[in-house]
Amino acid sequence: MVAFSDLGFIFRFFPAFLAIFYLTKKKYRTVVLLLGSLVFYALGDWKFLPLLLAAVWLNYLLAKSCLYRKQNYEGTGCKRFLITAVCMDVGILAAFKILGALDGGILMPLGLSFYLFKMISFQADIYRGKIETMPSLKATAVYFLLFGQIVSGPIMRFGEGGFGQKREYSWERVEEGLQYFTIGLGTKILLADRLAILWKDIGVIGYESISTPLAWLGAISYSMQLYFDFWGYSLMASGICMMLGFPFIQNFNHPYASKSIGEFWRRWHMTLGSFFRDYVYIPLGGSRGGELKTLRNLLAVWLLTGLWHGGSRNFIFWGLLLFIFIMLEKLWLGRIWERIPLLGHCWVLVLIPISWMFFAITDLEQLNLYLERLFPFLGDGGLAVNPNDIQKYLGRYWKYLVAGVIWCIPVSFRSFEKYRKNPIVIILTVIIFWFSVYCVISMGNNPFAYLKF
Repeated sequence: MVAFSDLGFIFRFFPAFLAIFYLTKKKYRTVVLLLGSLVFYALGDWKFLPLLLAAVWLNYLLAKSCLYRKQNYEGTGCKRFLITAVCMDVGILAAFKILGALDGGILMPLGLSFYLFKMISFQADIYRGKIETMPSLKATAVYFLLFGQIVSGPIMRFGEGGFGQKREYSWERVEEGLQYFTIGLGTKILLADRLAILWKDIGVIGYESISTPLAWLGAISYSMQLYFDFWGYSLMASGICMMLGFPFIQNFNHPYASKSIGEFWRRWHMTLGSFFRDYVYIPLGGSRGGELKTLRNLLAVWLLTGLWHGGSRNFIFWGLLLFIFIMLEKLWLGRIWERIPLLGHCWVLVLIPISWMFFAITDLEQLNLYLERLFPFLGDGGLAVNPNDIQKYLGRYWKYLVAGVIWCIPVSFRSFEKYRKNPIVIILTVIIFWFSVYCVISMGNNPFAYLKF
């Protein structure tokens, strides 16, 4: 039920909650939102609810103590509260990540890294003076627990949501949020889940048996699947938040239209990228201090990014690979891409799917085998059992691949935003909603890929 694409959420929990929310007087809506978020989390992961509540309480106390020292003792002792809070939050996350790497049976608390990142952001903003007045425990708890974001983000900053302040409510925002939710649902169900079947089929066949063209088709389809899965979730989450009076938080900005790997990662999962930039990269020195220190700071960011996604070696290699790509761009290739943008686009469209294979395949032997299929002239993978398999799978999935390519082009989504009030667009949105519901009923519903992080 924690998945926004679950029919129980779409037709039971959210309509009931939204009705109660808007029937409640405005001054009590924060309480309703807090209680609704707790119920939502308990329905998905009640066993870890005490951990979540303890983290909320301790982070609030430490932030309050930090701000008190800052305002009354000229900041003396404030830093130790920040360090204590960050060490606590990072320690909780690291403990579960390590346990998960050592024992695959260990359950990761729902939304752990996302709400802990919010807590770290809150502590840092208190320390830096971006939050000048201590909000109430209720407002802080709503920020940490907001059910539209607690599962997989986006990682909204406290100052972005107007927490503790009066929010604007209107039926126009509800309508707009509902449209974003529906487009996200269609992106997830009609594209990501259908492309996921192709990737699963390739796994069933076995990497040793597929042809090189099918291996490349698999890499491309997985790249689009992951994008549509998480972008679809982000649109749904932001749509929910808009209906509750919060601003739309953009988490993706058409990354496959990028002209460099660095630009790609500034457009992909933007709230996580800005978190690492503001709370890791810049405190380490950012781009100040010359090329070597800049590269050192980038290496730290990408190692942490890899470790955040998982403790197994493939995620570390994935982070290192992306660091190498970005390092090459900063030192040499970036100048070329600026002069010849088309080469930059090609660089992104070739190397990003390859990098996702390091992300997708956790077994290093299988990863090596898949890379040999992608580049048969570099390995010893042997001949494919069926060299004509590409024709079979293109015949099955071409319509989803074509639709995916079209939806990756920025003008497609921008046209929806521009003409979203047009009656034809509204009718198409309604069709997308009910067709998505039909697909969930008839073909099932895959969990969101980023739920496990």
